[in-house]
Amino acid sequence: MQLGTLNFTKIDTQTTLAPEVVLRSIEDNKLDDVYIAAIDPSLADTAAFCEAYGIALNASANCVIVEAKRAEKNWHAVCVVLATDHADINGIVRKQLDARKVSFASMESATQLTSMEYGGITPIGLPADWPIIIDSRVAESDKVIIGSGIRGSKILVTGALLATLPNTTVLDCVKV
Repeated sequence: MQLGTLNFTKIDTQTTLAPEVVLRSIEDNKLDDVYIAAIDPSLADTAAFCEAYGIALNASANCVIVEAKRAEKNWHAVCVVLATDHADINGIVRKQLDARKVSFASMESATQLTSMEYGGITPIGLPADWPIIIDSRVAESDKVIIGSGIRGSKILVTGALLATLPNTTVLDCVKV
């Protein structure tokens, strides 16, 4: 499947392009129609990736890990928004998580807890107890490119597939 200048193939034929945690999640959740393409790892950041491979920003989504706090409890969650948008972390996301405070997780924490590379973190394969918030614009996308768990590849799926991930809530979570 071609998108921009990238040729995406079924992930089960390219298992070296994603970490085990992602591949296991695809299998465990019986996710069909997951495609992957190799990219230059130095171009993994969204703006550089889109420009280099002819991908529209609104066809690419970012996966943001946040740390939520309420009283003595700390937990992590994920928010997935189109690359053209910014999640309302301190408003909508905080309220959805019923947290007193929400902040972006540190790079060290994000990579350690997910077993994924920073700049390639994906909602597929996250710890099972993490809430996943998918913006409605992502969920409605026919084709959306997300990280693969490493910087050297990208995954292509439908937004509807992302909405089926465990612990997922779809809502309008973008700053307006």
